[in-house]
Amino acid sequence: MPVLASLATLPSFLAYFGGALVLVGLFVLIYERFTPYPEFQLIRDGNVAAAISLGGAVLGFAMPLASVIAHSVGWLDMIVWGVVAMIVQLAVYAAARILAPGLVDSVKNGKAAPATALATASLSVGLLNAACITY
Repeated sequence: MPVLASLATLPSFLAYFGGALVLVGLFVLIYERFTPYPEFQLIRDGNVAAAISLGGAVLGFAMPLASVIAHSVGWLDMIVWGVVAMIVQLAVYAAARILAPGLVDSVKNGKAAPATALATASLSVGLLNAACITY
């Protein structure tokens, strides 16, 4: 019987996990449209800088999303705060472009150092964002 009792929360797990996967997928689609270069094509072409910057952005979004899942009071609350986390992560990219005007060309040209700085900014803000999304 303990196994059946444990599985009683499976529907909630599936709802939260499914919602989180949709949010991550949505974030990736929006992020690629938000940047002026095609990350997936650059990555397919072997551009390590594009992979670093996109990877940092996705992880920078996933960290607060995980915190949202752990601290939300319901599924809709998770979605709302997940969207807030998404907006924050997009703002990180916008700020990085302002602070480093050559960032776009650097990533397109495969320069790993600026992409790593962008990924670090994304991860740092994501971690702070995750800590702030609590009740």
